[in-house]
Amino acid sequence: MDRHAVLAAFDEQVRRHPAPDAPDGHVEYDDRVVRNMSGGDGWTGVTWSDLDQVSADAVIAAQVSRFAELSRPWEWKHYSYDLPADLPARLLAAGFTPEPAESLLVAEISDLTLDAPPPAGVELLAVVDRHGAEALVAVHDEVFGGDHSAVGRSLLAELELEREPSSAAAVVAFAGQTPIAAGRVEFHPGTGFASLWGGGTLPAWRGRGVFRSLVAHRAAVAAASGCRYLQVDASPDSRPILQRLGFVELATTTPFTHSGRGGADVSVAVRRSSRDGTVTGARRAPTASRRPGAGRRPAPP
Repeated sequence: MDRHAVLAAFDEQVRRHPAPDAPDGHVEYDDRVVRNMSGGDGWTGVTWSDLDQVSADAVIAAQVSRFAELSRPWEWKHYSYDLPADLPARLLAAGFTPEPAESLLVAEISDLTLDAPPPAGVELLAVVDRHGAEALVAVHDEVFGGDHSAVGRSLLAELELEREPSSAAAVVAFAGQTPIAAGRVEFHPGTGFASLWGGGTLPAWRGRGVFRSLVAHRAAVAAASGCRYLQVDASPDSRPILQRLGFVELATTTPFTHSGRGGADVSVAVRRSSRDGTVTGARRAPTASRRPGAGRRPAPP
């Protein structure tokens, strides 16, 4: 994999030209910032920026004012290669709160081993109805803690649209009638990328290959949809597992969250500031500022 070329493609296709995160959402483009604006359960925040030492403070203040109009939490998705280098410090000074850093991992799907069936007694079922969505929510609630009903609502809304191509798909692993693991894959129309989100396995079933089967299943779904690359924001726990499967680390990313309070009167003084968390529960609990499917602390594999 040409890491520089793939990172440039990810930056241009996924960060700079995102699709709305919810049916009622839209994307706003300024000269130096791209904003994903969503209502309801959709993710809201800054996906891309092109700042410098001169412009950064004013642009940050302008975003705080713009998002204050929504009166809801939101997120500035920062990547380790974003400029200026002190952007994290400027965000902290503007009232943002950093969440744990994650690793941006990408794999070329053709390089992954997709022959990874679940262990004996476990069946993978695609989420196609309310029963499947409720099973996924039940897994996420137990693995990550918190209330993940927003994830179920988002999935059901996507299913009801019956659009082709779909923007997301989900799978639940069952042991008999009991859901024991689940995860989602999101597609980025018009790009070569798909993203893994919200994978988690109940403690009693970890270390048995369920996670690998979830990754393989979602990779196969992404490949069938014409995607070339699979991207994950990975926690420290899930990163080595995914790297063994063929994922490559391209950067690190830190979600900076803002309460959504504070409008045009906010001044920025610099004071020198999901994850798939797939398999092991690496993403945070969903809020209005996070993509659905996240758990706050990684669970052990």
